[in-house]
Amino acid sequence: MLKKNYTKTGKFCRVTFKLLAEVNAQTAALCGDFNNWAPDTHLMKRLKDGSFSTTVSLSSSRSYRFRYLLDGKRWENDWEADAYVPNEYGNYNSVVEV
Repeated sequence: MLKKNYTKTGKFCRVTFKLLAEVNAQTAALCGDFNNWAPDTHLMKRLKDGSFSTTVSLSSSRSYRFRYLLDGKRWENDWEADAYVPNEYGNYNSVVEV
């Protein structure tokens, strides 16, 4: 689930990425174009209800591919993303457009 808040100038957008508790994971990391797919850069905070959340500031007028890495081994898409594109592993990446 994505929530977008643009700065007054519109040059940046703070995007909150949220995973529902139904993903059934102990840890979650946000990986994508904006962090070179690094699994340790944007660790998501686990909330009391078991969901995960993190907020990232992204440059506007761009699209970014991303996925969630659960428990360090399982990839999950955001099924409410703006779009989906095939990746080189035979799967799809989620896309956020800001």
